[in-house]
Amino acid sequence: MELILKQDVENLGFKNDIVSVKNGYGRNFLIPQGFAIMATPSARKVLTETLKQQAFKEQKLIDQANKTAESLKTLDIKLTSKAGGSGKLFGSINSADVAEALAKNGHEIEKKFISIPGGTIKTTGQHTASIRLHRSVIVEFPFEVVAEAIN
Repeated sequence: MELILKQDVENLGFKNDIVSVKNGYGRNFLIPQGFAIMATPSARKVLTETLKQQAFKEQKLIDQANKTAESLKTLDIKLTSKAGGSGKLFGSINSADVAEALAKNGHEIEKKFISIPGGTIKTTGQHTASIRLHRSVIVEFPFEVVAEAIN
């Protein structure tokens, strides 16, 4: 079954992509939730016209995402957390913590666009996160996890 996505669907595709899925997934989940519509010939024509109109706007968004990526590369973020003597954290650092630290530095990025390898960080030291600013702009963001000073 071919569908046109009306919004980004994780592990499937981005808005306005034509995807091929199993019939049950399309009929029972994607279409009722409003995530997709059937890829009929008339819907495909409307999609091509929409994509032509969005091409200019898309370029503007990509330029803005590239500027944000450059400013992110200059940031030096240190996240503090309680840790034991061996550098193992009491708890963990996740994408929400990285998003919060970025917000304090003036970059509002939703946590769903931040991906940390393994999902969470449980040790101190240098780490990286992948931040998706646009479907074609993904930046590797380095940051450091340091042990909280004990008074």
